[in-house]
Amino acid sequence: FILTKTQRIQNPRVAILSILSIIILVMLEYYYLEVVLLTIMFETIRVWLKRDSGQYWPSIYHTMSSPCSAMAYHHDSRRIFVGQDNGAVMEFHISEDFNKMNFVKTYPAHQNRVSAITFCLTSEWVISTGHDKCISWMCTRSGSMLGRHYFTSWASCLQYDHETRHAFVGDYSGQITLLKLEQNTCSVITTLKGHEGSITSLWWDPVQRLLFSGASDHSIIMWDIGGRKGRTLLLQGHHDKVQAICYIQLTRQLVSCSADGGIAVWNMDISREEAPQWLESDSCQKCEQPFFWNIKQMWDTKTLGLRQHHCRKCGQAVCGKCSTKRSSYPIMGFEFQVRVCDSCFESIKDEDRTSLATFHEGKHNISHMSMDISRGLMVTCGSDRIVKIWDMTPVVGCSLATGFSSR
Repeated sequence: FILTKTQRIQNPRVAILSILSIIILVMLEYYYLEVVLLTIMFETIRVWLKRDSGQYWPSIYHTMSSPCSAMAYHHDSRRIFVGQDNGAVMEFHISEDFNKMNFVKTYPAHQNRVSAITFCLTSEWVISTGHDKCISWMCTRSGSMLGRHYFTSWASCLQYDHETRHAFVGDYSGQITLLKLEQNTCSVITTLKGHEGSITSLWWDPVQRLLFSGASDHSIIMWDIGGRKGRTLLLQGHHDKVQAICYIQLTRQLVSCSADGGIAVWNMDISREEAPQWLESDSCQKCEQPFFWNIKQMWDTKTLGLRQHHCRKCGQAVCGKCSTKRSSYPIMGFEFQVRVCDSCFESIKDEDRTSLATFHEGKHNISHMSMDISRGLMVTCGSDRIVKIWDMTPVVGCSLATGFSSR
């Protein structure tokens, strides 16, 4: 795909701050055919308008009392909700020409850093998660707290179904909690466990009722919530933690970005196989040699115990001698070579190794990503304080789905 614009965000006031302080990108919006970027960086909110020169210049520059950590923007009402490190959520309203921003209200949502925000116009709720290990929902009309629910770990990301009032909350323990929010209470529906690292990003598709989760274990899991059969698909194609994901429902494609700058576009319009559960055994399920904790069999056979491994294709517990081969197996989500037992390696054909995803290099450490799906445009920003705008139409097929041509 095509990099259409790169611009470094200059800010002399924060030049001495740590590289860990990042820009957070929220949305990409079109207004009178001009690009509008809304960003928060450290303690400032900025609206960037595209000028005739093709460069982006801030039309609004607003300084906050505490560093900004999360943001939600509602397109129709032009309302902005900004989460801060002090736990407060501040609401602003942007004028129609994007040249003025008025303060509306402050919500005392959390006692620690706000990690994610979403706004529901129908119920007039602002829902947020934070590092105080809770999700809160507040009424935007009265500014009062409606309810809270606490977790055992920091809540890191949030998705919300506006019709059913279901909230999906990922946390630092690697769990995803599904909640049903009511006016003054909530109920836990289920907890999803599958990642070995903290949840870094979530995406909910209300049409197909699919939940996608990215984590610090470099993997992505698709949870078939609507199927009600516990079906999950594992996607492994990144070398670093997954920072952002976006599912394009029209073309059945998933776009994911990782911290090392990797960008992947996954084909989800095929019948994929579920990765098997790893089997447990005291001895190799191929040659029957004991593993090192099987002291009885080691004593009986007068042999040394072996280390246990698992075949990624069949899930059997095997020793190193019975799993000397490595192979990719994209139909099961393994785009890179993984350990398989010798018999499974022989069963994998050359056509089975054909990649079901395309991989691209963002050339900067991606912290956040946002997509304008209708136009096939993606924006990434990184710890290098550079914002990049990408034309994704050559790879995501949005031009076929929405009827406009790629540039």
